[in-house]
Amino acid sequence: MTPRTVLVLGAGVAGPTLAYWLARQGMHPVVVEKAETLRSSGNPVDVKGPAIRVAEEMDVLPRLRAAATAVTGATLLDLGGRPMARLPTAPEGSDDVEITRADLATIMFDAAADSAEYVFGDTVVSLTQDPAGVDVTFAKAAPRRFDLVIGTDGIHSTVRRMVFGPEERFARDLGFNLATVPLPLDMIRERHDMQVYNAPGRLAVLHPGKAEGLAMFVFRTPLPPGHDRRDKAAHLRLATQAFQNLGWRIPELIDALHRHHDPYFDRLSQIRIDSWSRGRVALLGDAASSVAVFGDGSTLAVAGAHALAGALAANPRDHTRAFREYEKAHRRLVNAKGRQIKPLAAVLVPRTTSGLATRNLTTRALARVFSSKLAPALSTATQ
Repeated sequence: MTPRTVLVLGAGVAGPTLAYWLARQGMHPVVVEKAETLRSSGNPVDVKGPAIRVAEEMDVLPRLRAAATAVTGATLLDLGGRPMARLPTAPEGSDDVEITRADLATIMFDAAADSAEYVFGDTVVSLTQDPAGVDVTFAKAAPRRFDLVIGTDGIHSTVRRMVFGPEERFARDLGFNLATVPLPLDMIRERHDMQVYNAPGRLAVLHPGKAEGLAMFVFRTPLPPGHDRRDKAAHLRLATQAFQNLGWRIPELIDALHRHHDPYFDRLSQIRIDSWSRGRVALLGDAASSVAVFGDGSTLAVAGAHALAGALAANPRDHTRAFREYEKAHRRLVNAKGRQIKPLAAVLVPRTTSGLATRNLTTRALARVFSSKLAPALSTATQ
């Protein structure tokens, strides 16, 4: 058979991982990315469980470990910025890897660089399916025909909008806004701990990162009517208002948000869609099943890419069956993580003063348990 051509829209984590496995199975993946270069955030993400096994098969696990952050714990602060409790970020003996999303995306890109076709600075304008293939029109490149199209283009997916319908049909608003900004390392005082600061309905995290630090803000503020998610000035106003009059280093971190040329801002949503495929088009990663900032999006992206490529290889003449098998297997992981969003949100961003006080008491009790059982191991890890 002539190798099947597969258009993969999006060069984040899921797209390059999928391209690697498609190429290994004799297909011809073409990865199209709207940005001019690889563009992923410095946000820390976890690679664990099924994604670790995929990384081992790709022979990239040593690179992931080399690029991992040095974070081993999280220090919870009170309203005055004083440490209250410290918890380890991973179980003792865990294989989990915390890495910036940018480093993870680069490593996956490099793994597929010699076997996939990459096109940067372009995007899809239209998709037209027929029983034998998909005709694709691009913003810049000449039209092309593909056997299959896979949307790995994130929570605001263009492929999903074109083929499945408008985003509002599938996005469940979680009631949170997220803002992040990279920081120079000279602003980071703790290299092995992220610092976690809460006020009712608000969370600020200072993360050491790898080559640079990161400040993250999560807050339960409703969006004003007619809010445009591309309006950076409006984003800054919302974040500033939500965190005004708070202590610790909040004024300094909000100032960094204002001074940066391109801080990240988005409304947190969970994507729910009845089927991840329509004809010869399928969705992967956040485009199909975003689990928001409280979940394991990168782990699911890597595991999902492996599952989808495996299903296509097992059903070379029947993409419908392949898509169905991929979705059946991968939804089990996605649904389990999706059920954790609401309880995790209640723990990480308590809505009320009493809720915050209860969370803090519980955390201090857990910290005493971890301290008595794990202190020797943590001491060795942080030396």
